[in-house]
Amino acid sequence: MSSVKIPRPGAWLPRHPKKIWRWINEKALSLEIKDTQSLLQSVRDFKLHVLTDPTLYMLFTEMLTEVPEKYKTDPSGRPEIRDIDTLFTFLDYLLRNPPSWEPDPDQPSQPSPQIGTPINAVLDWPMGTKAGFAAFVRNDVNAHIKRMLQSWGDFLSTEYSRSTLTTDDGGWFSATALSTQHMQGFTETYVCDPTQPYWGFTSWDNFFTRDFRDMDRIRPVADPHITSTVVSAAESTPFAQQTNVKDYDTFWAKGQPYSLKHMLDHDSRAGLFIGGTVYQAFLSADSYHQWHMPVGGTVLDYRLVDGAYYSEPLLEGFSPDTGTPDPDPGADNESQGYISSVAARGIVWVQADDPVGLMGLVFIGMAEVSSIEVTAMIGARLEKGEKLGKFHFGGSTYCMIFRPGLDVTFHLPSDPDAQVLCRSKIATVTPKEGN
Repeated sequence: MSSVKIPRPGAWLPRHPKKIWRWINEKALSLEIKDTQSLLQSVRDFKLHVLTDPTLYMLFTEMLTEVPEKYKTDPSGRPEIRDIDTLFTFLDYLLRNPPSWEPDPDQPSQPSPQIGTPINAVLDWPMGTKAGFAAFVRNDVNAHIKRMLQSWGDFLSTEYSRSTLTTDDGGWFSATALSTQHMQGFTETYVCDPTQPYWGFTSWDNFFTRDFRDMDRIRPVADPHITSTVVSAAESTPFAQQTNVKDYDTFWAKGQPYSLKHMLDHDSRAGLFIGGTVYQAFLSADSYHQWHMPVGGTVLDYRLVDGAYYSEPLLEGFSPDTGTPDPDPGADNESQGYISSVAARGIVWVQADDPVGLMGLVFIGMAEVSSIEVTAMIGARLEKGEKLGKFHFGGSTYCMIFRPGLDVTFHLPSDPDAQVLCRSKIATVTPKEGN
């Protein structure tokens, strides 16, 4: 097995935990604890399930108190969330509001990484505990989380979710927001109308899944008629590459090697890719969130797979195999290899033009960003670069899986922070000798 992991995690939460702690505590201090009956139904049902199941009650209580002492307060000395009532009140608050742009309190006029997944921020340290790991791999817990996130998704698709689509502080069109890497030149790049309320967007989800004004001009397809050229399926940053992948592997262990049978949900075609190559990349919170065909070919079929939402391997939390714990401050940013096997995901099978042939595409939900929509019709012939689907709020890492009889030469930027533009060239594929 040969593996290359790019030394750059995802970009859905700030790298420094100080900002996450401060954000959580400022929000928590402004909330009044709600009685269970006044919570949103999906949150209420989840809380009652936790309270009435003795094992779950134990796990949720422990994961909120199991975090080591040094992580129990933010830099100002205020406590993190430590009890079930506060946790579910906080979740209820988040599900009643759209994501906002969160400036850095220390440098309010400067661009800063976003709280792109607010629920994930709340669960950041708890999910890194042993109790949190045990809780978040349970099917009943994930069924409740799915219903809770579906209700939030319904809200984010309404006109009432547009309150943060403004130029005010905390708005996604504020001067600070528009100065960040992925938002610069917004009005020239994306379909919008700054003269209209909310810049013409009908909902927060409509903003999140926005279109380019002129896709062919802004993101031209690289080598459109050269079938050996593979383009980036999304506006993304490389996370890892691995060759000689196995049918089963220890995806939860150091290096998080890809486990094909699990990643592809035991599809009968998974065996055809043993010894092949996997490429994985992630999308940032403020990026373009539609995905496109990396090659020309026919969409054979696809399937949406339920999975875990807030699970990270123990080694990325407070229980590493060796050494001092160094928990991922943006969990599950460092766990993208792991979640390729356990998270909610969409698996798309494509019969590409030669030399690529059959390939698998896996679009993976990260935490609350887990709503995946395949827009292409089964059996449709799509050209390289044509739209294939989208992440709503919304999913944000994906994998390409290549057959073992191919040499895949990647053409990626040397800067690990550099973004690979959608439909730009990322690889050249040639048959191996003897194939």
